[in-house]
Amino acid sequence: MQVSETLNEGLKREIKVVVPAGDMKSQLDSKLTNLKDKVKLNGFRQGKVPMSHLRKLYGKSMMGEIVQETVDGQVTSILKDRGEKAAQRPQVKMTEDEKEADLILAGDKDFEFLVVYEILPEIKITDLTKIKIERSVVEIDDAEIKEQVERIAENSRTYETKKGKAAKGDQVTFDYLGKIDGEPFEGGTDNDSKLVLGSGSFIPGFEDGLVGMKAGDTGVIKVTFPDDYGAEQFAGKDAEFDVTVKEVSKPGELEINDELAKTLGLESVEQLNNVVKDQIVSQYGGQTRQKVKRQLLDALDAAHKFELPETMVQQEFDNIWNQITGDLEKAGKSFEDEDTTEEEARKEYQTLAERRVRLGLVLSEIGEEAKIEITEQELQQALYQHVQQYPGQEQEVFDFFKSNPEALGNLRAPLFEEKVVDHIMEIADVTDKTVTKEELMAEEEAENAAAEKPKKKAKAKAKPASKAKKKAD
Repeated sequence: MQVSETLNEGLKREIKVVVPAGDMKSQLDSKLTNLKDKVKLNGFRQGKVPMSHLRKLYGKSMMGEIVQETVDGQVTSILKDRGEKAAQRPQVKMTEDEKEADLILAGDKDFEFLVVYEILPEIKITDLTKIKIERSVVEIDDAEIKEQVERIAENSRTYETKKGKAAKGDQVTFDYLGKIDGEPFEGGTDNDSKLVLGSGSFIPGFEDGLVGMKAGDTGVIKVTFPDDYGAEQFAGKDAEFDVTVKEVSKPGELEINDELAKTLGLESVEQLNNVVKDQIVSQYGGQTRQKVKRQLLDALDAAHKFELPETMVQQEFDNIWNQITGDLEKAGKSFEDEDTTEEEARKEYQTLAERRVRLGLVLSEIGEEAKIEITEQELQQALYQHVQQYPGQEQEVFDFFKSNPEALGNLRAPLFEEKVVDHIMEIADVTDKTVTKEELMAEEEAENAAAEKPKKKAKAKAKPASKAKKKAD
């Protein structure tokens, strides 16, 4: 067998392998000899089938197995012997000529093939202690906790049926039928819908139309969907809703006490306050985490410049591009509608693909040097959380991941990344800065706006106009 390098350019490698026909025949003879003592064929005693007959029956298929075994073994052996790590599974190029392939399978021609791959670049990790991170920290005050508790109490407020006209703060139970240009539209109908007047949860103007109505009243409420309404087919359109009021209820007293806490599965108001505080801390902590992580990734990206495997970048770009063009198609938009061109968008997303590949390799190298691993328990917990997102299909989803190692790897990757980020944060120069929640939100919005590329993105599919609500999330 001859193994020779035919290309060594940057990260690209090409290795030529030549297996003499005689070696292939020897392997075939060995396989046929082992088969001879086991196979049972009509007209022959076991172990007495002539080799020529076995070769005629099984030679081609067995030579196919030898070809595959040779390829698999050489791909592994080449990388091991050369001490190289392939960026992706090496590509094997064999002859596409049918006659030549038949000669190889017959053992009458040398088996030649090329192993083509890119190696992972050598990465020298920067001094992580020199990475400077400013972490915005929000101090939680009692007023915010009180405000959140009051919102919870508001959602648990009881209502008592009243006679007379509906006013702001009352809860109205009603049926409605929405129409555009005189025709009912999907998602514009509901029965026994409940709405607290003044909550602002319906289309602007709708609640005003219910003020002054009483049980048994019917009417028509005219509204205009906002121009930025999530479901684009309704945005900016005029609509009419036929409404029938079935009940008007006045709000009961807003009570924040141990009884309220118990209805929520807690023991006391004190415990409720603590739970709310923890939720607020977690909320701001999550936002701070994303902001810090973005700073960290930006710093790592700026500090590491090395040649990237073209195949990895292309694959990442294809994933991004397919997502973007798919979103545009669903939205019925073009790149021009998004204030850019296809050429400009390709450049932007090519840069994004390169950044993602670069950071992925850097984080992987840091994690490997730090011996960071994902335990089986951590992976199973992530799988369980993912499965819970598909109620009623839990077993099918679990079976899918169980039989697809690649899909399971997609769950492992973000866990590994977060662990590496935690590791770097322990080493980096981190300075805490106390900010208000408004300042944290403003920083987040500014950074998101600056990071958005191209200038606009294809909008995600909007939810249907169910219950004619104002927001489509």
